[in-house]
Amino acid sequence: MMYFWHLLSLIGSLAVTGPVGAAIAIYLIAGKQWRLTLAWGLLFGVGMAVVVVTKMLFVGWGIGIESVEFAGISGHAMRAAAVYPVAGYLVLRSSGPYARYVGAGVGVLLAVLISISRVPTLAHSVSEVVSGAILGLAVAGVFIYFASREHRWALSRMLAVLCLPIVLVAPNVEPIPAEDWITQAALKLSGRDHPYSRAMWHHHNASTAN
Repeated sequence: MMYFWHLLSLIGSLAVTGPVGAAIAIYLIAGKQWRLTLAWGLLFGVGMAVVVVTKMLFVGWGIGIESVEFAGISGHAMRAAAVYPVAGYLVLRSSGPYARYVGAGVGVLLAVLISISRVPTLAHSVSEVVSGAILGLAVAGVFIYFASREHRWALSRMLAVLCLPIVLVAPNVEPIPAEDWITQAALKLSGRDHPYSRAMWHHHNASTAN
């Protein structure tokens, strides 16, 4: 079972969801959907920025919510919830309204499973996963709303051709050290020598109890 969670977690990694997000943009550009391309770039970019800011605030300044162990929004959850529902919707958009929303629903289910996987793998707390999933689903939902209002599309199935190889090679993908980059940036901006961590919360609570 743990292998299953680790595999799902890998599918939500930046090395996979980043290229899938880029494939969505390429698909939109190829279909000459300029407004949707801009909307996708802005929505996904804002989602990513919010994740990075919350993580940097904790790592560099210790800003979090100790009572629920919130130390920054889960990037895995946010990215998965943003890209997979959108990919599912776009792949089936030429098959009619019912099919396209089924595709989005399958993407939501995959995103939820990926989000859940971050808890048993001890990567995130429940609060971090839930906030990430909500943010990502908001990104996907707003984009799908805009996409549903567009009626002229030059392409249909090309997105599946772009995304499928990315997901298939996921087990062999080298992880991108995004967390290290965030930590280094936060430390440089805050002037600290060492990052804040959940262990500091636990140590403080243990000291208080004694």
